[in-house]
Amino acid sequence: MLTLPDFPWDRLQPYKERAAAHPDGIVDLSIGTPVDPTPEPVRAALAAAADAPGYPATYGTPALRESVAGWLRRRAGVTGADPAAVLPVIGTKELVAWLPTLLGAGPGDKVVFPELAYPTYDVGARLAGADSVATDGLLSLGPAAPKLVWVNSPSNPTGRVLPAEHLRKVVAWARERGTVVVSDECYLEFGWDEQPVSILHPDVCEGSHEGLLAVNSLSKRSNLAGYRAGIVTGDPSLVARLLEVRKHAGMIVPAPVQAAMITAFDDDAHVDEQRARYARRRAALRAAFEAHGFRIDHSEASLYLWATRDEPCWSTLDHLADLGISAAPGDFYGPTGSHHIRIAFTATDDRVEAAVTRLT
Repeated sequence: MLTLPDFPWDRLQPYKERAAAHPDGIVDLSIGTPVDPTPEPVRAALAAAADAPGYPATYGTPALRESVAGWLRRRAGVTGADPAAVLPVIGTKELVAWLPTLLGAGPGDKVVFPELAYPTYDVGARLAGADSVATDGLLSLGPAAPKLVWVNSPSNPTGRVLPAEHLRKVVAWARERGTVVVSDECYLEFGWDEQPVSILHPDVCEGSHEGLLAVNSLSKRSNLAGYRAGIVTGDPSLVARLLEVRKHAGMIVPAPVQAAMITAFDDDAHVDEQRARYARRRAALRAAFEAHGFRIDHSEASLYLWATRDEPCWSTLDHLADLGISAAPGDFYGPTGSHHIRIAFTATDDRVEAAVTRLT
């Protein structure tokens, strides 16, 4: 029988209910869901493609794949971006959860991910019947050859950025063992103190995408979380394997969403505007939490602050609930996060202002 962990967010509900009792309501900084409008040109593209009586292509339209490749070249410096190696997916959480299975992982195989990590990496290993290994030290695995290694830079939850040199070593280690490296890059365009780099960048992969996959999403970049629009790209042979299985399984992005994705990937202006909004919210919340006695660790990128008062995270959440503020407990992401909380700065400007007032 398949064994999955309890859904972690259920444990947070009593704290959120207490925070909601604040006279001015809750300031929910726990889940990094976008709150700003979906860009008008993207909505228009979706509406224009709404007459879609036929089945869409699992592979995505040629225009969509070319749009993604152009974005990779333009914004991520991926000089070898190939439209033929782009595959649209139904939101990246779906892909993360099913990727080990789609790549043939099973009992006896190891799926490796960071010690502090998005919980769905572990869920994906369990769905495949593989072994989950949470570690930041690949050398500790000895001669073992994992089926798949996840890297996540910028990190969720910590906002840590892995430099090109580090990623290059991971790639070399994996290639020596025939291990696939998958890089979750959903926050790639939200670097603040450091500039994130894609695993497909030539400084990392040395001009070859062999054995590599990069995952990205329009949820955060373009406020399209409700569209479930993401992509996976990299090694053409791996993408071809994924395409074949996904065609059999009916894992298809709807045609109107594919049309909207083209508009989103072709336009950089709305991303720059959204970055400016998040930069303001980040600066305000960081100053307020630090003034309240928190220390902010890492947080060089992404849409989160990784914060601590050097106490158990649930004690910190208890304190914040009295102020009408909710955040995510660090132990959701691994035992080593037990004394941190994750603060999302995706709340609206007025809710951010309310949090600042309560903290200072």
